[in-house]
Amino acid sequence: MRAVSLVPSLTEAVAVSLPGVLAGATDWCTHPADLDVIRVDGTKNPATDRIAALAPDLVIANEEENREPDLAALRDAGIEVLVTEVRDVPQAFRELARVLEACGARSRPRWLDEAEEAWGALAPDRRRTAVVPVWRRPWMVLGRDTFAGDVLSRLGVDHRYAAHEDRYPKVALDELRAAAPDLVVLPDEPYRFTAEDGPEAFPGLPCALVSGRHLTWYGPSLAEAPQLLAGALRAAHR
Repeated sequence: MRAVSLVPSLTEAVAVSLPGVLAGATDWCTHPADLDVIRVDGTKNPATDRIAALAPDLVIANEEENREPDLAALRDAGIEVLVTEVRDVPQAFRELARVLEACGARSRPRWLDEAEEAWGALAPDRRRTAVVPVWRRPWMVLGRDTFAGDVLSRLGVDHRYAAHEDRYPKVALDELRAAAPDLVVLPDEPYRFTAEDGPEAFPGLPCALVSGRHLTWYGPSLAEAPQLLAGALRAAHR
């Protein structure tokens, strides 16, 4: 089996679980750190000719991260493309199992069982509201039907724009402030919010700086995500 992954979190899942299966991955596939495969440019602009030259048995993609014209070009080249959809934590577990099986796994990896156990054991003792920016210039936040939104909900955090018609709406900063959330959650990807870049826009509101990988990736990081994210949310202060 030779596979190419166009999804960073799924790249990590396959590389950790099935060493040697991946022949290629995007430039954004940063985990595991020692991943040694052919790079095929980005998730939004994969080098389809380079992928075809690798002659993979399977290309792993995601309906949100990858563009349909690129996937269609790969199919036209005679390559099988597996497209995942991940909108919540249970769906992530199902899709991870499907991807690993398609890549030749004969059994579930231990990390996947540990991740399911970790998320199944959660019991938040209180709920808070939040706005969750994922970009600035312009400001964009989590909206409806997102994996990261479901992750936060399971940790006791309800984000203000969960019912918005868009999945990642653009919202003016004044409106975000006026939403009066209990806290602002600032991940370090896709926009790299830091202590010096982000919290200053929300004076008087506690800001939680969180790992974007643990908030948005569905892979081995899911096993430690509940503990790490919960700690970052608790550390938020005025």
